Amino acid sequence: MRCFTLSLSNQSVRNIVGQKKIVVTGIGATTPLAGNALDSWKALLAGQSGARTMQHEWVEKYEIPVTFAAEALVRPVDVLERQEFKRLDPSAQFAVIAAREAFADAGITDYDPDRLLVDWATGIGGVWTLLDAWDTLRERGPRRVLPMTVPMIMPNSPAAAISMSLKARAGARSVVSACASSTESLANAYDHLQQGIADIVIAGGSESCIHPITVSSFASMQALSKRNDDPARASRPYDKDRDGFVMGEGAAALILETEEHAKARGAKIYAEVAGGGVTSDAYHITAPSAEGGVRATRAALAQAGLEPGDIAHVNAHATSTGIGDVSEASILSTIFGSHLDDVAVSATKGATGHLLGGTGALEAIFTVLALTERVAPPTINLDNLDPEIPFQPVTTPHELPAGDIAALSNSFGFGGHNAVVAFKSV
Repeated sequence: MRCFTLSLSNQSVRNIVGQKKIVVTGIGATTPLAGNALDSWKALLAGQSGARTMQHEWVEKYEIPVTFAAEALVRPVDVLERQEFKRLDPSAQFAVIAAREAFADAGITDYDPDRLLVDWATGIGGVWTLLDAWDTLRERGPRRVLPMTVPMIMPNSPAAAISMSLKARAGARSVVSACASSTESLANAYDHLQQGIADIVIAGGSESCIHPITVSSFASMQALSKRNDDPARASRPYDKDRDGFVMGEGAAALILETEEHAKARGAKIYAEVAGGGVTSDAYHITAPSAEGGVRATRAALAQAGLEPGDIAHVNAHATSTGIGDVSEASILSTIFGSHLDDVAVSATKGATGHLLGGTGALEAIFTVLALTERVAPPTINLDNLDPEIPFQPVTTPHELPAGDIAALSNSFGFGGHNAVVAFKSV
């Protein structure tokens, strides 16, 4: 439940002054670029791409029209214990790996499980488990279907797996709102800490659905790039020659705490989570509405107590699709006006591909690290800027200003879901 009103014409937002300060104290990720958060960030700054030709027999068997994707570089089978690996769908496997890294990074050793909460997200959930079970049923009969199939396909399976792994008993909540899912989980985590129902929240998202069904479906709707001969350069946000997004997989987790709790235990602090905005378009199942994104952005700014002029950096959703990139550019133009020329806009899906339900959390980590290290990451593969894009995205690592600055991370999803989170430097 969002804790502010959406009548933003008069900025009627609940108690901004005197709110608890919410901070990020740990990060973790497993991505197409690397098996952890900091190595993923280094690869991003170096301009690397995580997109590669898929080495699966099913690509040729089913004549899949798109033969590449941004698969996670480090496979869960090489990280998890065998029994744990076998009892989790890949979407939950990635979730546990990222959450454990973030928890360790936060240095949490002594905590009250009843005050530890999970706010997790996925866009599709256990598609691999579901379709493998269907194949087993058809080919070998019902007795051979795994008894753990239902717990593994549940969309809340990643949240539950994290909760059990880290003994989080304040709740294991799940968001499923397409590609806005894990940004919404961060906005929810902010609210849950403000409400006092936890001291620490593990927030983020995961996805693993690079499967013949999903690849074929996205390809059929003309959403995927078809640059089979050049995967590394296929994801081209804002480029006039872009032809679709690149499917990605993995997970990202952030540890959020009240500043009071973090300082009491001597934790390092990366950045402040200053507020979030969540809206819906009520417009179209796949086409975005710029108006809904504008409302979400204004809501995030209002809850954070920020003005557009306070924003130095935006990690844009920018999927490398024709309509999506232009719609988001319209949102940014409406919000920032002439100040947009002074905002460092990065589109990191050029490097990572699109992690669907996990993408917002990963881009939130990149936003946090951009504020921490004072550098906006590059948008790769941008050779010829689309004339409909009214600003120049960052194409090389770009130094951010000193002093107190703020940044936004945007996510928009099928079904008309919009989520924006605002961060401040510390």
